[in-house]
Amino acid sequence: MPHTPAAHELAEVNIARLKFPLDSPELKDFADALDPVNAVADAADGFVWRLQSDSGNATDIPVLGDEWLIINMSTWRDTNALTAFMYQGQHRELLARRRDWFEKLEEATAVLWWVPAGHRPTVAEAEDRLLHLRAHGATPYAFTLRTSFPAPRETEAVSRSV
Repeated sequence: MPHTPAAHELAEVNIARLKFPLDSPELKDFADALDPVNAVADAADGFVWRLQSDSGNATDIPVLGDEWLIINMSTWRDTNALTAFMYQGQHRELLARRRDWFEKLEEATAVLWWVPAGHRPTVAEAEDRLLHLRAHGATPYAFTLRTSFPAPRETEAVSRSV
């Protein structure tokens, strides 16, 4: 039976508020790990795309009008592929040290949503989804790994309704 390409991909965004300037000695370990961890992500099973500027990462792309926030956004085949990358290897090591580098924020800092295959989400889309999650909790429009929703059927569109 021939493989049918998926109609949707999983978009994810996470933001973090820096405790120190990105070029500070306090963030050297984090900054030094960006390229190697991104290379692992790029080669990971199920990885599709990630947001990046000319720097090769997205740390210089503004988000939510806060110069201390940095953004990471990517698309994946599904939640299993994303989870497999997030919780193993170098990325897991960085997660364990996140409190060294980033402020603990009370509101949601990560959100997932389904996009049509091949769509590259914008920062504005990501901000909208994150703010929706903060205001309404997990819905098919904006959700989390803990409370996720299946990809829509080809004929379904995911609306903002809660």
